[in-house]
Amino acid sequence: MKRAISTLSAISVALALTACGESGNNGGARDGIRAVGSSTVLPFAKAVADKFGQKNPNFKAPIVESQGTGGGFKLFCAGVGTAHPDIANASRRIKKSELDDCIKNGVKDIVEVQVGIDGIVLAHAKNAAPLTLSEVDVYKALAANPFGKPNTAKTWQDVNPALPAIAISVYGPPTSSGTRDAFAELILEKGCDSDPAMKALKDSDKDKHKNLCTGVREDGAYVDAGENDNLIVQKLVANPNAVGIFGFSFLEENADKVQGVAVQGVVPTYATIADYSYPGARPLFIYVKKAHLNSIPGIKEFLAEFASAWGPGGYLAKHGMIAAPEDVRKKNADVIANLTLLDPASIN
Repeated sequence: MKRAISTLSAISVALALTACGESGNNGGARDGIRAVGSSTVLPFAKAVADKFGQKNPNFKAPIVESQGTGGGFKLFCAGVGTAHPDIANASRRIKKSELDDCIKNGVKDIVEVQVGIDGIVLAHAKNAAPLTLSEVDVYKALAANPFGKPNTAKTWQDVNPALPAIAISVYGPPTSSGTRDAFAELILEKGCDSDPAMKALKDSDKDKHKNLCTGVREDGAYVDAGENDNLIVQKLVANPNAVGIFGFSFLEENADKVQGVAVQGVVPTYATIADYSYPGARPLFIYVKKAHLNSIPGIKEFLAEFASAWGPGGYLAKHGMIAAPEDVRKKNADVIANLTLLDPASIN
């Protein structure tokens, strides 16, 4: 009986893939990999896609798109079949609400792979005076209601008398971005929780705590620059008083134009992000639909290519990716080799 149920399940998945292939992607079945999601993971996924194409000319070149981590999960979790992406690139772990959407739409078997580490960096123009900020400084400058009071700070000096009297002007990612989510968690929330009352609020009223600690002001001091980190770099070059928020790879790529801002006295570098001493360090992930592995050619080979490139001497390091510790790389290489499924209970 179990074997019969398993067979029926496999047939159902195959039918879903066929049906979606007929209705999606310009009316024809798709026979090449499609990855969506994070703008931070984008340059790494594209580099892997290029190398994959060189090594595997018998497979179609993968399509890699950027909609932000949240936007990518929305597409990824919409269903099984060729009308839906095979891979979601993410600059944070999938949220429980997103996983619930996946399961509701039939995307039940997911492989989660940590591909490396990145840092959410604050940066400004190369010719700007060096700037050192604390987590509290950043929170008080950007929160809509820091510690429960409307934000009236106009300059960095209003936030901290030791800082320069220049206008607070920060360009950063939109709400659909995993970088924005991680920035809120790793920087803003820590600054907020420096106040005992705010820290206690997390236990008594979680929603209010999230609103006060991670809600960003909308009066022009913070500018949503979309999913285009290169545009932020251009803005910083044009305005030396402005600060930008993006992934470390873009800081490395534009080291001739911008410099990192020290946070908690730590400058963002490969070493400080690799050992997590820089407050904005975070893991990067890709998520794969197991149901697509036998229907879309090349996914297994694409995953193997990722694993071959993510070490300290791998080509992804040249694109700004920080290698995860050896034990983490081994664990995730085993996940790829065995196609180990994500345990939903591990997401909370």
